[in-house]
Amino acid sequence: MVVQMKDVAERAGVSLSTVSFVLNKNRSQSISPETSKRVWAVAQELNYHVNVHARRLARGKSNFVGLIISEIANPFFPDVIRGFETAATNRGLELLLCNTEYQAERMEAAVNKMLGEGVRGVAIMTSSFSKEQLKALANNRVPVVLLSVGPNPPRARKIEIDFSKGMLQAIDHLVTLGHKRFGVISGPANIGSAATTRDAFLHSLASRGLRAECVVESNYRVDGGISAVRSLLNQGAMPSALLCGNDIIAIGTISALQEANIRVPDDVSVVGVDDILFARLACPPLTTIHVPREELGKLGFEILDKMRRSSKNAVTRQVETHLVIRKSTAAPKAQSPQRLGSGSSTRSVL
Repeated sequence: MVVQMKDVAERAGVSLSTVSFVLNKNRSQSISPETSKRVWAVAQELNYHVNVHARRLARGKSNFVGLIISEIANPFFPDVIRGFETAATNRGLELLLCNTEYQAERMEAAVNKMLGEGVRGVAIMTSSFSKEQLKALANNRVPVVLLSVGPNPPRARKIEIDFSKGMLQAIDHLVTLGHKRFGVISGPANIGSAATTRDAFLHSLASRGLRAECVVESNYRVDGGISAVRSLLNQGAMPSALLCGNDIIAIGTISALQEANIRVPDDVSVVGVDDILFARLACPPLTTIHVPREELGKLGFEILDKMRRSSKNAVTRQVETHLVIRKSTAAPKAQSPQRLGSGSSTRSVL
């Protein structure tokens, strides 16, 4: 026999609406803890489970909020997912996660899945999307928040990572140590987020009257950093400090330098971006620009949640970065550190 919600209500001695409020975790209703506990106990005793498909049909929409990311294997994203899912769960909603691998057809499939499941909103944490895909979501009145740069698309809100503080701290830190020759190893030029990070490094250098002697493109994996270093060695030009587009590239960079008997940080200093867990486990531990990834995920959901309740325009939200100093940076060989007149404060983690 199939157990229905009314069976739970009769056994618990409460109304059908009370059971619905409790089992659907509707926090807008005031149900006493004792009543909630009794309803859950009866539901467990009767082996009752909420029929999510029937609930979606009745409401005309699901209890899902969507999150689209670019690469689930990238250690940047687990904290983003955790922040987003925790915030969604606290609002009684469920996560629908899609991974695009930077492929246009997978992005198209992800958007179609979000529309097919009737999600209540979508956070797109990848730069690989099209105007047509955003238009499809907007035409179906699906709130959208983007992790991107540039103008806000219609009916969407935006989050930006403010690299300026963390990157200026990194440049000041390296200059204070005595570095004068800089190189940038960026992610793929055809990926918007990689281009944004590269340009932020170049702008930060220029703002201090400096420039990159070389800019090398790589993929977003360890072998990308390895290939970039080998390219620099073949050119016979190795700067004393390398600024990498993410921590994975930086870890590959350190590996390739050590393989070539170039010491890190004695011969070359290396700086990453993101501050993933592996950054502190690298050898040597990586100096990097911390991006608050869990906060990023939480903020993405909070913006979507507000969009569901209000149509008012919202300003672009930003998350700030800061430098975390570890062991992969030091004074260049045979040079003594110089001091800046107005160095930025940094956070040091050993």
